[in-house]
Amino acid sequence: MFVVAGELTIPILPCRLLDDVLPFYEALGFQVTHRQARPNPYAVVRREDIQLHFCEPDGFDPERSYASAIVVVPDADALYRSFVDALRAAYGTLPRSGIPRILRPREKLGTVAGFSVVDPGGNWLRIYRFGDSEDARASVKGLALVLRSAARQGDARGDDATALKMLDAGLARHVGAPAIERLRALVYRAELAARMGDRERLVATLAEIRALDLDDHARVIAAADLATAAEIERDLG
Repeated sequence: MFVVAGELTIPILPCRLLDDVLPFYEALGFQVTHRQARPNPYAVVRREDIQLHFCEPDGFDPERSYASAIVVVPDADALYRSFVDALRAAYGTLPRSGIPRILRPREKLGTVAGFSVVDPGGNWLRIYRFGDSEDARASVKGLALVLRSAARQGDARGDDATALKMLDAGLARHVGAPAIERLRALVYRAELAARMGDRERLVATLAEIRALDLDDHARVIAAADLATAAEIERDLG
């Protein structure tokens, strides 16, 4: 059997206009390494070993895009922080809803942890860490399982309404869940409410988060979730 080492697969992603997506990727630290207008509009961006190609299909609508690419990196958390800083600098706030947007790192169903970026072309970049696999299923139950399943709907499929419905039902059903599990579920509900522009639900959820009785140990474990809640509240104004 003929085997070649070092293969490379590069996605070609659609966009309405190259001028929509290229400034976005430049803000994220990518360089435009190629651009042409003829015989068809086409461009290439690159950041270290991440390379993406873009085209302009006639009549393309980003809101109806199904395009997606998986990007596997050594340190997904570090890349997320870099992207967050870049987007805040470019937009003045973190785009959490609509197009474009960024979704924070979260463990998906299974053991894969990562984050997603939706670019101005409606393309989903699903960014994971080397070595992660969905083959080994972590044993979770109760509210933690509800949260993971809701994240599958909201973060993987982009169905925020279904994710919020699942989460609300889970929070009502598992009223006796440990405070740290309720915190994580409530922080995600706050994220979903912010994405959907539901200010009333967002304000109420942030109040529930503040009212949780967390000891010092729980606050250390849930530091990232608490930081996200504080960030959402700052953005609320």
